[in-house]
Amino acid sequence: MNFSEHLVFLREKRKISQKELAKAIGISVHAYQRFEYGEQEPRLSVLVALADFYGLTLDELVCRERSQP
Repeated sequence: MNFSEHLVFLREKRKISQKELAKAIGISVHAYQRFEYGEQEPRLSVLVALADFYGLTLDELVCRERSQP
């Protein structure tokens, strides 16, 4: 699963609209939609807001897996 797909999954799991989520993290709906559609990547401040909203680490939010040495 890539980042944009993960955003959709997380939002739908919470059963909230794009508008509700955008308002909760303090950005426009259009800006949020561009993240879900994979058209743009969010700034660090938005990533932190999303991680806080979902109770995830940044690594979990962006689907980053730690490689084993």
